[in-house]
Amino acid sequence: MPEAFSAVWATPGLVWLLLAIGLAGIVRGFTGFGTALIFVPVAGIFLRPEIIVGVITLTGIASTSALLPRAWSQADRREVGILALAALVTVPIGLWLMGRLDPVSIRWVVAAVGAITLAALITGWRFSGQVGRPMLVAIGALAGVIGGLTGLTGPVVILFYLAGQSAAQSVRANTILFLAALDVVIVANLLLRGAINGQIFLLALLLAVPYFITSLIGQSLFDPRHERLYRWAAYAVIGLAVVSGLPIWGKEG
Repeated sequence: MPEAFSAVWATPGLVWLLLAIGLAGIVRGFTGFGTALIFVPVAGIFLRPEIIVGVITLTGIASTSALLPRAWSQADRREVGILALAALVTVPIGLWLMGRLDPVSIRWVVAAVGAITLAALITGWRFSGQVGRPMLVAIGALAGVIGGLTGLTGPVVILFYLAGQSAAQSVRANTILFLAALDVVIVANLLLRGAINGQIFLLALLLAVPYFITSLIGQSLFDPRHERLYRWAAYAVIGLAVVSGLPIWGKEG
């Protein structure tokens, strides 16, 4: 265990990882999303994909207690349940792909997913069709694949909710609840594969401290009357993270 502690403090780019997760906590606290979109591109500069996926999902689970009680009472639990069950089936596919793609290719996937999500939201794309059970299953399934491959658990569902006409409060609650469920599914799969060791667990625990605190700060700042301001602040932070995480700027750890 002392060796694991030493390895955690020697993690490449630890200061940047702490800053990224702290900022991500604020954004998630007042919007309900953004953690992985902010943290994963930055972490990709320093860490291997399997470490990133383990750390971001463990950190998400550790911090959920700060946001879940309110989200549970406000979310459409039936809808979130369908999304989560679909993701449960496809997460192993994403993890299988992660083990077969090289880290630079995965970083490009992260950048592409982040950029597409951000562009769709900024341009104001709106889905006006009917959302039935088949579409919910498809959205949850795609989120599971991308989450298992990259650690980006939220973009598919974020795009689905924020591109629609739901109220900010409902979007925030549903997203928090689904991301919590998906984090649990991914971690369970990683544990079954023996892919989470002491170093990953301790790094996640270390990052969870600032993330928990800043999530509470962000939640206290949330006010439905300022929905537009929150969205554009989140877009700016996500855009900066995506650009900074492009493989052209640095090599993976």
